[in-house]
Amino acid sequence: MKRLIPFILALAVLSSCGSSKNYLERSDADKALQDAVKKLNKNNSDENASQALPVLYRAITENHLAKIKSFETSEELNRWDKIINEYEYLQNAYEAIVNSSASFKLVDPKSYSTALLETKQAAAEAYYVYANSFYDQPGRENAKKAYTNFKKSERYIPGYKDAKLNMDRAYEQGIVNVVINPVEDNSFFFNSGWGNSGYNYSNEYFQQTLVRELGNNSNRYPARFYTDWQARRDNIKPDWVIDLRLANMNIPYPLTNSYSRNVNAQIQTGTDTSGKAIYNTVYATLNVTRMSFTARADMEVNIKDIATGKNVSYRSFRDDYRWEQEKGSYTGDSRALSNRDWQLINNSSYYAPRKEDVLNELYRKIYPQVKNNISYAVDW
Repeated sequence: MKRLIPFILALAVLSSCGSSKNYLERSDADKALQDAVKKLNKNNSDENASQALPVLYRAITENHLAKIKSFETSEELNRWDKIINEYEYLQNAYEAIVNSSASFKLVDPKSYSTALLETKQAAAEAYYVYANSFYDQPGRENAKKAYTNFKKSERYIPGYKDAKLNMDRAYEQGIVNVVINPVEDNSFFFNSGWGNSGYNYSNEYFQQTLVRELGNNSNRYPARFYTDWQARRDNIKPDWVIDLRLANMNIPYPLTNSYSRNVNAQIQTGTDTSGKAIYNTVYATLNVTRMSFTARADMEVNIKDIATGKNVSYRSFRDDYRWEQEKGSYTGDSRALSNRDWQLINNSSYYAPRKEDVLNELYRKIYPQVKNNISYAVDW
């Protein structure tokens, strides 16, 4: 609290006279300082920016140094990330000011480049040591932790020891062979006229498309994907197996609903003696019959670790597809009908979608959810 008093007093003084208000009242002091510097670069005599800059620099310096002191007392590994972040704010402020002749006349900033580099070196060592505690340990989770922490070490100090080499090895150790089984179609169709058509379509859409698309992103996450047939052909021993089950699929008979609506239109029937158009109102009744249904399906996705027998993930995804079609007839004066009305009247037949069409619409909605679920499960 004591550190904030000078800033609060300065803020009160400057605010009372109306200057620097826009900069000093902002919640993000770091951004306000950068904006003040930019303003001075454009106009080195800008009063608001000139008065605000020293106050802002003093405030953010005290604030970030206080946070660094607090983080240094922590035992958590991620304290290094927080400390580095604070030093980067301080160094950004320094660089902005020293690169601005107008700002440099108002503030004598301090460089934290040495402190920042030393902290990054300490962080790289800390993450390197922590990564080594998981390296060469069995299990994908250990490989993941080793990879993640070697990667942080390498990020802070590129080329740090053998972090990059060990990171790549940990990645290889974490790769899982994933077999995606054919879709198990346990759905029940109220519309029995569709029979079992579309079963092969289910497998092609889900199993083969998932293997192809997920496999194309193999550089994104440590996993290789196979159909059950490919795994047998190539003698691949799977680490994970994914079972897809189509369940609770309901494609009901279309419901029929009829309604009528009155329509009218103004039509020209002639002209008067002065040549002005004469209009009369004509009427008709449009009779509409609508057939519709809402299809629904669930896709259960079970990702299982073969070695442990435990589920990595189990999710169920549901979506709907609504179909409707209308046809019409009319009584009365045809001149009252609009183009839209005539489209309904000329639509004399219903063309109910095939099962494959319904499946396509449902799969189009469910597939991205299934794919994202699998991607999330295998991703690091």
